[in-house]
Amino acid sequence: MSWSHALKATARAGLAIERTRLEPLVALRGACGVALVIGLTLWLGSPTLAVSSAFGAFSSGIATFQRSWRPRPALALAAAGGLAVSTFLGYLAAAHTATFLVMVATWTLLTGMAWAVGPVSGLVSTQMVAVMLVTVTLPTSALGALQHAALIGLGGVVQAALIVLFPVRPWGVQRDALADALAAVADYARRLRHDPVAPFDPQPLMEARSAAALTPRQARRRPRQLRGYRLLAERIRPVLASLADPVVGAAPDGPERDRARDLLGATATVLDAVAHAIRWGKPVRLPPDAMAVLEVPPTGPMLSGAARRAALRLMALVADVVESSDEPVEAVTAEGAKDRRYLPRPTVPGMVPVALRALRREARWSSPVLRHAVRVSAVASCGYLLGTALPWGHGYWAPLTSVMVLRPDFGQTFSRGVARFTGTLAGVVLGGAVMALAHPGPYVSAALAVVCAASLYLLMRTGFIVASACVTAYVVFLLGIAGEGWSQTVAARVALTLLGGALAMAAYVVFPAWETPLLRDRLADWLGANGRYAVAVFDVHARPADRRPRQVREALLDARAARAAWEQSEARAHKEPVRHRGLSRGAARAAQTALSTMGRVTMLVEAHLPAPDAPASKEAEEFAEALRRSLPEAVTAVRERRVAEWGEVHEALERWQDREEERPGVAVRGAELLVEALDDLTQALARRPGKPGKDSGSGPGSGQGSGQGGRS
Repeated sequence: MSWSHALKATARAGLAIERTRLEPLVALRGACGVALVIGLTLWLGSPTLAVSSAFGAFSSGIATFQRSWRPRPALALAAAGGLAVSTFLGYLAAAHTATFLVMVATWTLLTGMAWAVGPVSGLVSTQMVAVMLVTVTLPTSALGALQHAALIGLGGVVQAALIVLFPVRPWGVQRDALADALAAVADYARRLRHDPVAPFDPQPLMEARSAAALTPRQARRRPRQLRGYRLLAERIRPVLASLADPVVGAAPDGPERDRARDLLGATATVLDAVAHAIRWGKPVRLPPDAMAVLEVPPTGPMLSGAARRAALRLMALVADVVESSDEPVEAVTAEGAKDRRYLPRPTVPGMVPVALRALRREARWSSPVLRHAVRVSAVASCGYLLGTALPWGHGYWAPLTSVMVLRPDFGQTFSRGVARFTGTLAGVVLGGAVMALAHPGPYVSAALAVVCAASLYLLMRTGFIVASACVTAYVVFLLGIAGEGWSQTVAARVALTLLGGALAMAAYVVFPAWETPLLRDRLADWLGANGRYAVAVFDVHARPADRRPRQVREALLDARAARAAWEQSEARAHKEPVRHRGLSRGAARAAQTALSTMGRVTMLVEAHLPAPDAPASKEAEEFAEALRRSLPEAVTAVRERRVAEWGEVHEALERWQDREEERPGVAVRGAELLVEALDDLTQALARRPGKPGKDSGSGPGSGQGSGQGGRS
């Protein structure tokens, strides 16, 4: 993609306003927290203290809207604590420009590295720097700085208390994640009725697994309705694919295919009913027609072979779903309080070693996170110096914009830069016009600031341009409480915002962290993870008595993580104005299809794992061993732009086919499809950029991409 196309695409993304589900009660609760803090400090203190405390309540409220699985009160308190510390240190250093410059550079470097821990940590840390840049412009002493920091912390305490006293949809994010996972499996079942090899995006299942990780305190309070369904959805998904697949499942046409379609549709109906009940905390209402289909018919078309085994397994799993739906919605028994069967999540103190390990992993010059931290530190320092040198005053608007715009990837940085400038222009014009024409007093300015905060909380997920407009107007009205009024022209503030955004964009161009050159590495990682998953599954077929379900499960999770990493890199690379010299867009798309097919085929074989008392398979053992030996060299070949060799795997498959020529089982059929996917991958990556080639998705199991073409 050329620079002109990349800039146009990122500008359109930044100016886009999305339609999303609004949460007015949650927004009203957050705005009430801001109003309480501003009102109390105005009544008992001074306008300057009201401004500081309002920033704490406002930013703590923003933290509670982030997509995190931790309790909302904990997020509010953690954000307020960080804001208080950063503001206090900023006040101590603000007396001298050089000292404050060192403070800004150091603090922004640390907050940039916070992205290594996770996106929520990165966003909250960015808020710390932004609030510090604004609040330190308010004059005070050292003792007053401590008071300001305490009031900022008080804002977070108020937000946390409101969340506890007035809960809105408790466990709402966990409910949504689990309901989305069940709905995704239901949608998959419906699509399989018409497309037996339809693709499935495992992202909802990955999100549900992240949401299911709990601290011991959360586990004691988790509603019963959030237990068990995720694992059932995980187990239902491969059975659905196995039943619908025309190679290892029901026949492509005839009565068997009709029966398979009926089972798929009924399963989708049941899962949708359960998803709706979980999302809204209601009892499950199971449709009787669908339940009748999910029973063994006394007469009529019957399935046979592997399809019959898959159908019986599906009926048993749906019966488990029905049995789970009979449990109370919110009741937690004494036994449930001691239930330790949950995915452990570190407590807040336990996050310290986790964060330190994450920081150590990113402490390398090639890390996008480290490069982002260096970039934001340099830009914030330069922006502060330029803003201070310019005669307009309030020079903190330039570094503030840079900090809010910069992100670790190109697409978000440039789209947010356009959105920030446009939203700031709208917010400054609106807020400035009100301040200049109406000259509101402190209490009226406070009321207008609360309205802007409520608008932000309500419309936060509609787009960054809307959020920027609300934040800018909020800051204008908030500073009006302290009596600053409209001392600065609209043109000056807009110019400083434009300067900060331009610095952020220029910094990414000068010191980039492109994803495009990493695409082959991501493909190699995905191939290695898929290969280990396949080896684990065929090992079970080879030695059923030694089956290790945990090993298979961990290999599956690694394969999903590698796929997610590829899709994230591919999406970012598609927005970048650089090309991968050794991987064309068509080759990346074909390689993605081949690896998706490889994962799907392995899942089909996993759905038919033999019982522990089943006989061992020497052929499966030879095939697994050949794949295990060939995999490291193939992964290296993908990284180094060489042709991957699968000769040993082909030979093992041919021996297996010769021995099971009369009645090939599911495992050998799966091995055939797996080898075809590996050959498709080799052919895709052997293309020369710009040269047309055969579509690798034309063989059996094609069409298994994630819905996103490979891009470079």
